[in-house]
Amino acid sequence: MDVRIGVTQAPRELTIELPDDLDRAALQTKVEAALSGAVDVLWLTDKRNRDIGVSAAKIAYVEIGSPDGDRKIGFSG
Repeated sequence: MDVRIGVTQAPRELTIELPDDLDRAALQTKVEAALSGAVDVLWLTDKRNRDIGVSAAKIAYVEIGSPDGDRKIGFSG
């Protein structure tokens, strides 16, 4: 599952690949807690078991991708 995080005052977004078996509802709860100010840092663990922390005050938006990773490449007709 891909998660994209827009960070204020940064030209690019963060893209994090999370394990496919991650509970989507639990992830949304963590994101909501960060955006509401309940936590100072949004911590996520990627597919390679690395911990990534993003300051909750700097998060502009969060996009949670589909668990099957249906990214399309090229042109469609």
